[in-house]
Amino acid sequence: MNFNLLKIFTLGVGSFYTYASFSQDKPNIVFIFADDMGYGDVSANNPYSRVNTPAIDKLAEQGIRFMEAHSAGSVSTPSRYGLLTGRYFFRTPKQQEHWGYLSPYIEPKRETIGTLLQKSGYTTACIGKWHLGLNWMKKDENLPLISDLDTQRHTNIDFNLPVSGGPDDLGFDYSFIMPASLDMPPYLFIRNNQVVDPEILLTADVYPNRLDETMDAWDRKHTHEEDIYWERGVWWRNGEMSKSFEVEKCMDDIAQEGIAFIEREGKKDKPIFLYLPLTGPHTPWVPNKHFKGTTKLGVYGDFIAQIDDIVAQITQKITELGIEEETMIIFSSDNGAAWEREDVLQYAHQSNWGRKGMKGDAWDGGHHVPLIIKWPKIIKPGTTYKYDVSLVDFYATFADLTKQNLKSNVAEDSFSFIEVLRGKQKKETRDHIVYLSSSGKLAIKKGDWKYIEGIGSGGFSSPTRLTPVKNGPTGQLYNTKEDVLESNNLFLVKPQMANRLKTCLEDVVRRGHSRRDLGLLNN
Repeated sequence: MNFNLLKIFTLGVGSFYTYASFSQDKPNIVFIFADDMGYGDVSANNPYSRVNTPAIDKLAEQGIRFMEAHSAGSVSTPSRYGLLTGRYFFRTPKQQEHWGYLSPYIEPKRETIGTLLQKSGYTTACIGKWHLGLNWMKKDENLPLISDLDTQRHTNIDFNLPVSGGPDDLGFDYSFIMPASLDMPPYLFIRNNQVVDPEILLTADVYPNRLDETMDAWDRKHTHEEDIYWERGVWWRNGEMSKSFEVEKCMDDIAQEGIAFIEREGKKDKPIFLYLPLTGPHTPWVPNKHFKGTTKLGVYGDFIAQIDDIVAQITQKITELGIEEETMIIFSSDNGAAWEREDVLQYAHQSNWGRKGMKGDAWDGGHHVPLIIKWPKIIKPGTTYKYDVSLVDFYATFADLTKQNLKSNVAEDSFSFIEVLRGKQKKETRDHIVYLSSSGKLAIKKGDWKYIEGIGSGGFSSPTRLTPVKNGPTGQLYNTKEDVLESNNLFLVKPQMANRLKTCLEDVVRRGHSRRDLGLLNN
């Protein structure tokens, strides 16, 4: 048998096409994933926004805008885990947090959306912020890899040796990644399991801790005295950094790599999947020189303007290559914005517009995110979808897109919304959705009702957690249709509803999966 024909038949379920037909039957997929960008930071979502996002808004005009999209967790790692695996992060073993030095959270044999699309013939790439852990190699096997003190200094990592456990081992043909957030060491790029520049110094060796004009704001409490802190939002932790790495160029470097991948692979006879997780507008807010001072919202607005320009560059490149009709462009964010009450007052801008709370919270502000999808060949321009979807749902959606059946132990919490993209905007794809706060508090929404474990935000907003008082509530219950701001706790008024949702949440956690229990998707 011809070798190429044999290769086609051994790619797996849903891969019975010749390479020449891939682009005709399956769209290219470019997933642009912002970091800490609130629902209200997209001007199409927020009538009172103080920053404009014309390129993102244009995607909405040409595609579909989701009104009730929610992340798989209200902070970075849980959200990214849910997106890539189609399962909730609370199902994973807990680890001790060490910024960018995490061990891998995704098990070596766990399938991801990269694996799924590879099996269907896609050329896949992960370019940008990873934050799901890596296997680092030691300099001295007799010493620990890292200690708490090491996060401010040099570690026992040998950056000359290969790094494993990342995208290259989890379904991606090409990778160019930052280990974690742009305010967390180590600050370096890894291309296909190898550190690009293994000559390591400390950030404080290059950047001054403070500037002459520095004034402390509320976020100073998150920093160490050795960290770099210049103003509200412009700070990052001291730690290891490649000598050639420039914090203020990081997002541009990621964007350029992504565009180069599209240009290199986009015209070939195989479809592409590009997962492009950006590093902004997460701290540090470091817009490049072309965007500094260009908005009414200070450096935060300038940074968002730069993100919008990246969206513009990508859409332009896709148009130039003549592949616009067969390309699905997705824009979203990993969680709500880190936008305190002080920020709302000082900037007169609501990043998490229309919702209570912020990044980290079980309240909606923690996980309500922008989600816009453009696919000219299929999606009717200017449409909206008002029902709940979760970022964990992309796995099942891509499985339906590529005509692959899901195994019982894969993407256990994912619900496909492929029919919504095909025009059925009145179709509800899930009857419940689970949320996770930064402290591990769970919440569930079913119909118009939302139940939250405990009292308090469970995350970054104060109070994080309150001790119940005698005859007081031990949890939270909100009617989200009548009380979208979660201001009237009905836990004591509607005890039966609270118990019903609590039982449903416990059932989802105990059984280890959501989707098949409730019979909402085919096996």
